[in-house]
Amino acid sequence: MKSPSTLKFVLAASALGFSFAGAAQAQETIKIGSVLSATGPASFLGEPEDKTLRLYVDKINEAGGINGKKIELVVYDDGGDANKARTFATRLVEDDEVVAMVGGTTTGTTMAMIPVFQDAEVPFISLAGAIEVVDPVREYVFKTPHTDKMACEKIFEDLKKRNLTKIGMISGTDGFGASMRAQCIKVAPNYGMEIAIDESYGPRDSDMTAQLTKIKNTPGVQAVVNPGFGQGPAIVTRNYAQLGMTGTPLYQSHGVASKSFIELAGPAAEGVRLPAAALLVGDKLPENDPQKKVVTDYKQTYESATKQPVSTFGGHAYDGLFILVEAMKRANSTDPQKIRDEIEKTKGFVGTGGIVTMSPTDHLGLDLSAFRMLEIKNGDWNLAQSGS
Repeated sequence: MKSPSTLKFVLAASALGFSFAGAAQAQETIKIGSVLSATGPASFLGEPEDKTLRLYVDKINEAGGINGKKIELVVYDDGGDANKARTFATRLVEDDEVVAMVGGTTTGTTMAMIPVFQDAEVPFISLAGAIEVVDPVREYVFKTPHTDKMACEKIFEDLKKRNLTKIGMISGTDGFGASMRAQCIKVAPNYGMEIAIDESYGPRDSDMTAQLTKIKNTPGVQAVVNPGFGQGPAIVTRNYAQLGMTGTPLYQSHGVASKSFIELAGPAAEGVRLPAAALLVGDKLPENDPQKKVVTDYKQTYESATKQPVSTFGGHAYDGLFILVEAMKRANSTDPQKIRDEIEKTKGFVGTGGIVTMSPTDHLGLDLSAFRMLEIKNGDWNLAQSGS
């Protein structure tokens, strides 16, 4: 198992190649960096990202690498600590001399690393959710997950179809939760939504009964929206059921789009809705859906290799890695500037998160159609019935 501070592994050169350093090794391999929260409070995000990168770098190398060169993947585990993330980002640039970076599990760690990669002019594909990662657009920064703003819009779109317009909000105070809360408040008027009460909880809180009781007692609240990730939303879901609020629809964010949320929340998760990637319902997609093959292949490969259920978070790493690999193939170069330019030209890339088309003004490349509204039924993900 990885150490809590540093994890380096090479999936590339032959045993003989390890004895050579500097220019000789650089000619044989392409160095890609990653800083992930593989341990700590965000490990449920970072661990599947870590496993996905290892698994697919190995597969790419077995197939001949990128334009004949093998990938050398250098990974550090920040444990969810933004200061450690920045330190490791600096190390990747100055000591490891990576040509690109795929990582940044959380919004907090990503934002801490952005200045390092921007200043070094090294392309950085983040795996974090908040819109602030790519808005405003920064020349060397991209990301794969749907944004928190998109999550708010997808939830409000669904609420509007159900004729539910007065909501109570309870948000985590972590970077993602706070950012999504702000985005929901900002876009609510566009969908005719009234936020009747706005509560919050800290990342270490173990009971949200007091906040939910206030929401329950607020006249006219028709639904509850919970921006957040980690264990907090599962606690909210259990407390919500304990208070007998199950007649009021509960919406979570894509920040809990993994089987571990259902397991943590237990029976209380029944009926909860959230926007998420098609990956979680790949087997339920129609045969002509362009994402079906990608998501079912990834799910089968990941679960076979790890013996763990697939999550959208590992999918974000898959998308980031292959967007980078395809850009490198097109660039036919290890020059970070040329790689950056080709990432920005990504068009029609079919990933686990959606179909990605980037541009100089869009370093995400996804629209609302990339989100599917899911509902938890019988302890599993299902496509929600529109308007019901």
